[in-house]
Amino acid sequence: MQDYTPAILLLEDGTHFQAYGIGRKGTVVGEICFNTGMTGYQEVFTDPSYFGQILVMTQVHIGNYGALEEEMESEDIRIAGLVVRNFSDHFSRPLEGREKGPISLSDWFEERGLTGIAGVDTRALVRHIRTKGAMNAIISSETTDLDELKKRLAQQPSMEGLELASQVSTSKPYFWGEETAPYRVAVADFGVKRNILRCLAERGCYLKVFPAETPLREMEEWSPDGYFLSNGPGDPAAMEYAVELTRGILALDKPLFGICLGHQILGLAVDLPTYKMHHGHRGINQPVKNRLRKHAEITSQNHGFGVSPEAVREKAEVVEITHVNLNDDTIEGYSIIGRPAFSVQFHPEAAPGPHDSRYLFDEFVELLKKSRS
Repeated sequence: MQDYTPAILLLEDGTHFQAYGIGRKGTVVGEICFNTGMTGYQEVFTDPSYFGQILVMTQVHIGNYGALEEEMESEDIRIAGLVVRNFSDHFSRPLEGREKGPISLSDWFEERGLTGIAGVDTRALVRHIRTKGAMNAIISSETTDLDELKKRLAQQPSMEGLELASQVSTSKPYFWGEETAPYRVAVADFGVKRNILRCLAERGCYLKVFPAETPLREMEEWSPDGYFLSNGPGDPAAMEYAVELTRGILALDKPLFGICLGHQILGLAVDLPTYKMHHGHRGINQPVKNRLRKHAEITSQNHGFGVSPEAVREKAEVVEITHVNLNDDTIEGYSIIGRPAFSVQFHPEAAPGPHDSRYLFDEFVELLKKSRS
């Protein structure tokens, strides 16, 4: 049960909110961002792409269905801290067919060491972030001394320029799927979500997941049929090792699929610059137009960087735009002309959202099939 320890949230611009602490007592720093999803909070908290970020949930009630081990997208909580309006100690959900039932979010946070704050006017906070843009913030349930917190916050570097993928990547290669599957896919793990691996394995791919900084020659020793560039945290422009890897894969002319950070890395590999977005896209309700199929898709997204729309449109001889965001016309997908390579900015595996975009995994498998033949 919560003891309602006083806590404070301080933003880089001096804005602050006083409320009460949740999870483990402590102090955490990171870039503040918000997610508009109405459900799927556990998948969000364990998504490695949120590493280094303090997350604001716009859904008013958080914790009302507890936490289940099977709904984690990685082995641990990845957000740096959490901000919510109403935090629920009590939870309810069906238990049929489960060996181990859910636990409360309070217990889950205590076990895994997450520090957060509840009782915040998240509507006012989100409106502030939408206006002022992403910035660093600090949460503390240890002290409410603003001067001390300002000093600690001033030491936090900006997300722009940070290489974080290597901090959430696997430390050693591992396998996923059936060894007898028809296709072998090498996964560059920049912070891959488990449901991406499931979606590939379900379609006949045997996966070897490699640490982020693995050189191409080591991946090629496994003789994969194709490559996958995963999602992940941080600034893609700080990942020269990943850009070099991707250029090498393109030179091999093997099928290549990228999601989110992988989409940005593929862009950099063909000399398309990336940029820091004002406040990013995070939620399970982003409308995207598929320009090839001429229909709209509701997508799950989590990114604070993007590929320059101007540069993409200027390089029509290099890339073909396949998807655009219907809210702001940002680039959501493209393919490399003359290469079996494509990527999307959104998340087609969409564990907390709809299945509108799962066909992208099928298209990747078709490329693997054609390459084999």
